[in-house]
Amino acid sequence: MISTTDFHEGLIYEDDGQVVELIKYQHHRMSQSKAVVRAKIRNLETGAVLERSYPSGEKFRDIDVRKREKTYLYNEGEKAVFMDNENYEQVAFPLEKLGDQAKFLSENMQVLGMYVDEKLFNIELPPWVILTVTSTVPGIKGDSVSNMVKPATLETGLEINVPLFIKEGEKIKVDTRSCEYVERA
Repeated sequence: MISTTDFHEGLIYEDDGQVVELIKYQHHRMSQSKAVVRAKIRNLETGAVLERSYPSGEKFRDIDVRKREKTYLYNEGEKAVFMDNENYEQVAFPLEKLGDQAKFLSENMQVLGMYVDEKLFNIELPPWVILTVTSTVPGIKGDSVSNMVKPATLETGLEINVPLFIKEGEKIKVDTRSCEYVERA
């Protein structure tokens, strides 16, 4: 059992039968009243972000979370197939649970599988990936000094804005959390 005094960002625990991850929290005490902990949490099953207030000292069930490296292999209909790097077992994971992150999956990509109570619960992508630009409009000489951007389509079908000096066939680094161009690779 854990209590609100054990809270730290990234903590995973059970709240009202739901597995949640603590994003942000703050101890709050107004004069003449009992202290409360205001928390911003993410439901790991649905991905919904909620704000909750807990009385100070409230107890929760601690969740056994294990992370294992996996390799993305291919899509099979509405599921993505991953191979466990330890025992080479293949596991299908629903693409809808990955949401927008599914656009970053490329063959042989290394990811982390999050297991809650020995069941595959979620897939974590690396913070950035390197992808090849498959199509974009050509830039003009001298565009490397401006802050202008243009649309580009990447090898996975994802469309993002890139600086004007990026050409087709170049490899670029893309942030998986914000879906933005970082730099040339």
